[in-house]
Amino acid sequence: MSAAGVSVGPARWSVNTARFSLSAVRAPRLIFAGSALLYLLTGAFVTAGRGYLMGDALSRVSATQSALFSRDPHLSAIGFVFTPLTSLAQLPFVAFSPWFPGITRWGLSGVLMTALFMAGAVVMIWGIGTDRGAPHWLCVLVTAVFALNPMVVFYGGNGMSEALFLFCLCWAVRRLMRWVRTDGVHDLVACGIALGLGYLTRYDALAPAAAAALVVFALSYYRQRHDEFRFSGAAMDLTLVIAPVVLAFVVWAATSWLITGEAFQQFTSQYGNTAILAQSGAAAPEHPFAALQYSLGAMLILAPVLPLLLPVTAALAVRRRDLQVAVPILLCGAVLAFQILSYATGSTFAFLRFYVAVIPLAAILVLLVPPARGFPPSRRLGRYADSPDSPEATAPSRAARGSVGAAVAAAALVASLPVTTLGMSNQLMAVQEYALGAVLFPDPGNASARYADQARIAATFSTGRKLADYIDALHLPPGSVVMDTVYGFAVLVASDQPDRYVIPSDRDFVRVLNRPAERNVKYILAVPNSGRGTSDAVNRRYPSMYENGAQIATLELEIPNDGAGSPNWRLYRVIGS
Repeated sequence: MSAAGVSVGPARWSVNTARFSLSAVRAPRLIFAGSALLYLLTGAFVTAGRGYLMGDALSRVSATQSALFSRDPHLSAIGFVFTPLTSLAQLPFVAFSPWFPGITRWGLSGVLMTALFMAGAVVMIWGIGTDRGAPHWLCVLVTAVFALNPMVVFYGGNGMSEALFLFCLCWAVRRLMRWVRTDGVHDLVACGIALGLGYLTRYDALAPAAAAALVVFALSYYRQRHDEFRFSGAAMDLTLVIAPVVLAFVVWAATSWLITGEAFQQFTSQYGNTAILAQSGAAAPEHPFAALQYSLGAMLILAPVLPLLLPVTAALAVRRRDLQVAVPILLCGAVLAFQILSYATGSTFAFLRFYVAVIPLAAILVLLVPPARGFPPSRRLGRYADSPDSPEATAPSRAARGSVGAAVAAAALVASLPVTTLGMSNQLMAVQEYALGAVLFPDPGNASARYADQARIAATFSTGRKLADYIDALHLPPGSVVMDTVYGFAVLVASDQPDRYVIPSDRDFVRVLNRPAERNVKYILAVPNSGRGTSDAVNRRYPSMYENGAQIATLELEIPNDGAGSPNWRLYRVIGS
């Protein structure tokens, strides 16, 4: 890549406007609309149509609902264990739940949120190809393969955090790849904002933020190697890309500390990930090789073409002196390295979705096989931008070889889709996606143990909905039922009147729990005091509540759970209420 300086003027930064007008306006809109519709319909079918909901997704819907319609509505009810963006993004949708209860009951607010953001990630993949001037047929094919990847389709409509995280990651990669060629301050700022929003989506966004900081500082310092103030110039570029991440980190930690007294509840709270791992009996793999084996297996399921693409694109990048190739490898690779390390140290679960960043990485690498042509659009070129008037010239034979290589890589990418589909049905590798077989292809006559296990997983939260219907039929006044949302979020989102429940986000929850009869509480919902139930606030206050009512309540009803992963409930009537 050339590092020659260019003068900046109106004629310079407006180059190629006509060339990009169609791809920059019409195509992205059509891609976004089509992808969002696909994910929305698929997500609605799986959730409302088949009743299959993901626990983390439903708990975020519950948190958002509590911020608006709980007995004590306030914004901090979204909680501080997980970063807030996935819940905040659902506020406009949950606001309509009093008129359309299915928005929360079936987690449709999460479906809407993930459909929009995953469609945005698809647009970013398209944009990376058009920014680079990749052949039109290649942009269309790679974008379609990414959009139709079964993991992308599933997580584009199930309310989890993957869609929003992938959008932020792809956005950051796209703008940093632009900056490599334009040296434009707008691209650098946009990359920083994307990474900052990524941190507010998932904590592992710190890994690509660190990788982006390394790329920006190193390249800026190299470009300004003949400048007397090269260090300060590189530091300024570094500040632009890292400041939004630092701001998001500090503001979120400070807000959590001011409200809860704990800056990082993910690690210190009884509801945090560290506590969940301990309560679930999860442990680090016995040998680091076992963790690496699972991680590599997961990445090969999601992107089996990656072992071919990495050396090929790296070799082409060295030959062409193409620094853009380093951006997706470092940013997406940082996410994957973080997940491998986290699993090896026992700080996370063996979930296939944690390695989903490998899917956009493979798609982007295919787009990088042909040489760059043209010039990406830019509002203002920097001093060290490549010259837009002199796009990379390629000999006909080299262009032909690039086209042939791109066709081979694209064919391999297409061939990887059946591998991913098959891998998602493997119980060992894909514990959260394993049940999709029974969800998509129900077979009541199937008596196999595998199908029965899949059906139980798919029905995990059906008992919560039945319990909510039972309590709703009692027509109780607000504040009549005390429960924790460790498991109770499934009951809360299914209720027509969530203010009937006293939950931990209510600011008087402790006072009500201490004297339920005096506070006009009629019932207490209890779960076994074992596993994750040890963190349940009711069990922490009354350790024998589930067994005998702790001498403050009598058993009214026991509700066996139909699904897997959730406990049997007991509904106790408060004595003297």
